[in-house]
Amino acid sequence: MSSTVFITVDKGIARLVLSNPERRNAISGAMWRSLADFAASAATRSDIRAAVIRGEGTLAFSGGADISDFDATRADASGAQTYDELVEGVCAATQALPFPTLALVHGACVGAGAALAANCDLRLAADTAFFAIPAARLGLGYDPRGVARLVRAFGPQATRMMLFTAERLSAERAFALGAVDQIAPAEEVDAAADRLLARMAENAPLTLRAAKLSIRAAEGAGGGAFAEAKRQTAAANASADYREGRLAFAEKRPPRFKGA
Repeated sequence: MSSTVFITVDKGIARLVLSNPERRNAISGAMWRSLADFAASAATRSDIRAAVIRGEGTLAFSGGADISDFDATRADASGAQTYDELVEGVCAATQALPFPTLALVHGACVGAGAALAANCDLRLAADTAFFAIPAARLGLGYDPRGVARLVRAFGPQATRMMLFTAERLSAERAFALGAVDQIAPAEEVDAAADRLLARMAENAPLTLRAAKLSIRAAEGAGGGAFAEAKRQTAAANASADYREGRLAFAEKRPPRFKGA
């Protein structure tokens, strides 16, 4: 079975499923490119209010980078650098998406999978999930930009433990560290994710966009992030959605936001 990313959009929610079940949903070069294509197209789509990334089935979010690709894509330092740039481009593009992103984690979330999950705005995990970075067991240098993402999501101490020992970080421990926003029994976590996604999708998209930019600016993002956050905040305050929100509150009914 070939590796792919299944992508659907319904009721304002984009659902991306990493599918490579024979390799625990390991992410191939083709899958990274599919994620890049999605990020490029979704950045300007008004019908998407939130996105969720998950692995096919419940055994793994992702077992990491597809090692079967390594001889073709990462056989030497030059190939590894090219691969790192591909991954970094995907992570930067998904991080810049104007709507919230959620990683729904079942089972193993390893290596490149952990980096992708760390890149999302929110993480929900089954109580059977775990995170791990096995680079030290492969002799592989881990891109500093990827390390920075792990530090932001898991904190420096947990990142040290994962990188230095290559051991697993349980979902329970990740939740205690604030790296996972919610854990639930494996049979209940999908429903919990659906509730969270629906709640975000019904909120004002311009407000969420401004909030996401403000959080990134507070985290130290460069490139004029603070100025752009201020601009987007002003746009939300001047929007028809803000007027709709006030009217809906006064009329005691759910608001109908249009993103304008």
